[in-house]
Amino acid sequence: MTTIQLTLPDQLAEEAAKAGLLSSATLERWLRQQLKARHVEELFEAAERMHAVDDPPEMSPGALADAMRAPPRR
Repeated sequence: MTTIQLTLPDQLAEEAAKAGLLSSATLERWLRQQLKARHVEELFEAAERMHAVDDPPEMSPGALADAMRAPPRR
């Protein structure tokens, strides 16, 4: 386990403590929710970047066959 020390304004710390928001369980749940939301947001951002990329031009069947027969580029 890791111990974290936070510095908060007194009034905020008092209100949060009274509301039960400073318990380890509550903070752990909130952090996990934030991480999950961030991962989802990153996924959508990646999808938007992929959508923004222009599609390559279409190839004729002959050109596609030639490209597949060509040795791999390095």
